Amino acid sequence: MSLAEKSTKRVVIVGAGPVGCLAALAFARKGWLVDLYEARSDLRLPASKAVSQQRSINLAISSRGIAALQAVSPSAAHGLLQSAIPMRGRMIHDRHGRQESQSYDRHGQCINSMDRALLNEGLLQDAENTSNIRLFFKHKVVAVDFDQRYMTVQDLSSGIDKRVDFHLCIGADGSYSVIRRQLMRVVRMDFQQEYIPHEYVELKMPAGEDEHGRPRFLLDPNHLHIWPRHSFMLIALPNKDKTFTCTLFAPSADLDRLTSRQATLDWFATQFPDALALIGAEKILADFENNPRSPLISTKAKPYHYKDRCIILGDAAHSMVPFYGQGLNCGLEDVRVLKTILEDASVFADRVANWSGEPGEIDKPLATALSRYSESRHGDLVAICKLAMDNYTEMRHSVTTPAYILKRLLDNVLYGLTSGGSAAPPITQEALSRKPFPTLQPCGWLPLYTMVTFRPDISYATAKKKAELQASLLSWLGTGATTVVGVASLYAFYKAFISLKWITVGRSFPRF
Repeated sequence: MSLAEKSTKRVVIVGAGPVGCLAALAFARKGWLVDLYEARSDLRLPASKAVSQQRSINLAISSRGIAALQAVSPSAAHGLLQSAIPMRGRMIHDRHGRQESQSYDRHGQCINSMDRALLNEGLLQDAENTSNIRLFFKHKVVAVDFDQRYMTVQDLSSGIDKRVDFHLCIGADGSYSVIRRQLMRVVRMDFQQEYIPHEYVELKMPAGEDEHGRPRFLLDPNHLHIWPRHSFMLIALPNKDKTFTCTLFAPSADLDRLTSRQATLDWFATQFPDALALIGAEKILADFENNPRSPLISTKAKPYHYKDRCIILGDAAHSMVPFYGQGLNCGLEDVRVLKTILEDASVFADRVANWSGEPGEIDKPLATALSRYSESRHGDLVAICKLAMDNYTEMRHSVTTPAYILKRLLDNVLYGLTSGGSAAPPITQEALSRKPFPTLQPCGWLPLYTMVTFRPDISYATAKKKAELQASLLSWLGTGATTVVGVASLYAFYKAFISLKWITVGRSFPRF
């Protein structure tokens, strides 16, 4: 190792998914040396792609994820979004194949369907092209000594263990994080893990053909398609090759009943007849047999850091169910928020000078910044985990109910009245780089979905709190309206009774 390398801070990042790659790029572009470790093979290899295609829910990347990508690498964000397909709303499919469109935003804002593997591959390639980032695949973390600032990593190809020194360790290694488990040994971490009684299976809807034999979409590609069935649902997101990635979410008990090929086809024929026709019976059966049933997990932890030595990001810190489409958006946002806090504390400016890097020495600005991240980010992560769980009920059932449709109508009417007929002004990267969330008190009426999906300047906790206040107001207005209608009805009855009494008194009826 050269003298320059010894005097430059080194961050080791465990997990080469999108969050780990974005974190690597963020630190590398501030001059740190970055080592990125991944236990699996390189995702870009053909053998790895075949495995990843079996269990990857398509991404619905929205403003939060885009803002995070742009904050770290504007060019990469632009390139990656070229492979995305805009979805302007939900398309609801009933049991008879009828479709109803529900727009996401009255101003036409959209979310974007993107292949998770394409996003990951793009960020990996960007990392590989960055001179101060080193990639290590098939390297598994065995143990970490945070106080002595090193971890033991096993090269899975050779079986040899090696020592890796670091100044900062970042765990971005997913729901079953090794770094989080190691962190629990030195931190009094509150940790909660919950499996919901539902699983998912991924299916593929093939492309059709137009009159010239060219591939075409079998459904409208600018919608996220949903088949809500009360306790379960099917969704479909479009891909650039004109196919759709479909995901079936259902209680484990329901999936357990599909014990034969015929039972599976009968169930689809009853619940999703139009999807069965579009995907094809043989394709559904093949996907059910070859693609695994995967669990849905929600985890919460606190704190996310240890002194100036370690921090966990993404699913390692906060796995959530995928029903708000915010899992990866939130993980990417973790990187942006951490980057903003580190810049505000001048941590990046101190990457070489004024710190020896000895194991027992504390980098006080870094320790303070990591502590600030843990404290400020926790409320947001708890909020979005709760919102994601609640949105499952909305997607699989509520979207078809009159009460939900009325609430959306009122939301949009009040949004329009208070927004002056136009969308919120675009949030600049400059504003987001100064503060993680510059809008502390959002003005006007804002639907919850709009705040969560299209407003990266508003934190999840603030969005949840404002939505609860607005819901209370709607409930109060509903109660008030019911009271007014009741009083008006009583008054009308009273007037009718008085009129009837006057008529009766004023007339002489014959006796019988």
